[in-house]
Amino acid sequence: MGLPLAPLVRIGSYTVKKQLSGKKYPLVLMLEPLLRCNLACAGCGKIDYPDAILNQRLSYDQCMDAIDECGAPAVSIAGGEPLLHRDMPKIVKGYIAKKKFVILCTNALLLKKKIDDYAPSDFFTWSIHLDGDQGAHDHSVCQDGVYDTCIDAITVAKERGFRVQVNCTVFDGHDPARLASFFDTMKEMGVEITISPGYAYERAADQEHFFNREKTRKFFRDVFKRGNGGKAWTFTNSPLFLDFLAGNQTYECTPWSMPLRTVFGWQKPCYLLGEGYVQTFAELMEGTEWEKYGVGKYEKCADCMVHCGFEGTAAADSISKPWKLAKLAIQGIRTDGPMAPDIDLSNQRPAEDVFSSHVERELAKIKAADPNADKRVANAA
Repeated sequence: MGLPLAPLVRIGSYTVKKQLSGKKYPLVLMLEPLLRCNLACAGCGKIDYPDAILNQRLSYDQCMDAIDECGAPAVSIAGGEPLLHRDMPKIVKGYIAKKKFVILCTNALLLKKKIDDYAPSDFFTWSIHLDGDQGAHDHSVCQDGVYDTCIDAITVAKERGFRVQVNCTVFDGHDPARLASFFDTMKEMGVEITISPGYAYERAADQEHFFNREKTRKFFRDVFKRGNGGKAWTFTNSPLFLDFLAGNQTYECTPWSMPLRTVFGWQKPCYLLGEGYVQTFAELMEGTEWEKYGVGKYEKCADCMVHCGFEGTAAADSISKPWKLAKLAIQGIRTDGPMAPDIDLSNQRPAEDVFSSHVERELAKIKAADPNADKRVANAA
């Protein structure tokens, strides 16, 4: 399926220009305009904040300022559940007016109710959170019936002329054959797939079902070999990122390629590790000691192979070595034989305990602005 021509040209020309400049640059703004959600997934690290935090929202102006600050050609809006944000239709329209490609991530529980607030556009796509088939997904989100709601919402969105993809996060315990069958179902529905292994958020309630790197590479080889080296399905991911998941590329992460703006500010150092927040994108880029983070550098990063860290690396590699893409297009992803060397972990610095001081600071700000906030939260509980 691929991106429509207009956003493809804008993103492609931006990436080539920035790559040739030799400077660090963002590919996609990761935006979390709220942390409140209408699900409580065990693998999520976003939902256990106090109500006063969960009730916070980024304003329309803050969302527009975030894309203007970083200049990324695309924005992925997540949360929390972004359809709970009353200004979300206005935010999406604002980004599209700026010719930014918008990926609106949702668990789909509210999609049918809210869909009339949005219009199809070459610069807009729904990204439905769907972690495999019915059994796998409903288990992942800790609620029965959500898979059927998602399938129904996908059908309605496509009938309305929207571009639709699914965002599939894979955890330890997923069955490769079942996941391949799920991919077949998505192909039959004409839906693209964004795939990524789960990453162990420190705040996640369930810490037992995240992949390590060795399991990740073996798992995705097993999946891709069931689909002609992955060619049987349509992914939104870079082919070189998929090749990396299968153990055929040795990549270091590019943590600044998908910076995260939340209700707390710009998260340091990346979407997955919250080790501080700053108030401007310039502070994030200039004040983060990037050399201290990444696989082989920091213990917390040791098992990470997530798309938000490595898609930027794959994109840069595809520009400098385009023949790799041509080879993958012809042969598909290699699913047997030796794997590429992995990064040495022997010199990584140990993990540091980072306490949630940003939560206390935000709560103090909320209370200073509204001394009765605690009482209102208690009364609403």
